[in-house]
Amino acid sequence: MHTSTERAPDPPRTPYAQQWATVALTALAPASWGTTYVVTTELLPPGHPLFAGMLRALPGGLLALAITRVLPRGDWWWKATVLGAFNIGALYPLLFVAAERLPGGVAATISATQPLMVAGLAVAMLHVRPTAWRLTWGVLGVVGVGLVVLGPQAGLDAVGVLAGLGGTATMAAGIVLTKRWGLPAGVGPLTLAGWQLTAGGLLLLPLTLAIEGAPPRIDAGAAGGYLWLGSVGGLIASTLWFRGIGKLPVGASAPLVLLSPLVATVIGVALGESLSPLQTFGFVLALAALLAAQLNPPNLSGRRARGRPTEAQCEKSGLRDDHIREGRIR
Repeated sequence: MHTSTERAPDPPRTPYAQQWATVALTALAPASWGTTYVVTTELLPPGHPLFAGMLRALPGGLLALAITRVLPRGDWWWKATVLGAFNIGALYPLLFVAAERLPGGVAATISATQPLMVAGLAVAMLHVRPTAWRLTWGVLGVVGVGLVVLGPQAGLDAVGVLAGLGGTATMAAGIVLTKRWGLPAGVGPLTLAGWQLTAGGLLLLPLTLAIEGAPPRIDAGAAGGYLWLGSVGGLIASTLWFRGIGKLPVGASAPLVLLSPLVATVIGVALGESLSPLQTFGFVLALAALLAAQLNPPNLSGRRARGRPTEAQCEKSGLRDDHIREGRIR
């Protein structure tokens, strides 16, 4: 009698468990971005947002290319450049400008509108209608963040507000384009992150030299800040983020950016700040919105919508965005 000595494989995780594991890993990216404000204001030399953005992107991108040793092919040369411009080249300096010119609360509230921008772009570029469930929680997430971080001392600077809106819009466009184009065959998220960080960093390099001139004086604190932003907040976070965008519905990944202002709030509390009851309510509301956006919306009517499928219908049936775009679903 034949007997097998092979160990039985571990039971596979359910799709539900896999999705939440992906959510947890993806959430580490915006959580690390929540440290950007305190690092920028406390450690980095002021007045050099282009240099900070370039240093956050280019070294990590070149390191990723050295590790993967995979270059773009075909139309992915221009696609990687476009994604690098949106997700890195435009986003990073705009975020640093907003962090320098706005109170943290105002900048955080502006960034919290990103899920709503993503929902609008998803309709135009992915032809996927956002569900009322996620739109509602997206609005509540903005309200929650506003309750936490806005106060009487929140001043408005026109350049800072425009920079915050511009950074939020470019990241929203980058999310939707990344979802639309996906990954080329045989390419992983580290490779995609390396392409974009390198492209964005190279775009920023001549602008940095032309506009800001010589690099600022870097002391030990600034060196540590740049190292943190370039490694954890740059290469590692970008790899986890692009991996998550590829695996999660666009309406589920975008609300995770609410973690950035929430983490910044936790850091403030750890540094001695206190939260009022209204701020505590806002924190709980924003966190609830973030988590609720990961759930499939309840089917209240039981009727199927006509026309383009909603995001929830795509998730339930396993339909992919490329099927929708190519007209396989009518």
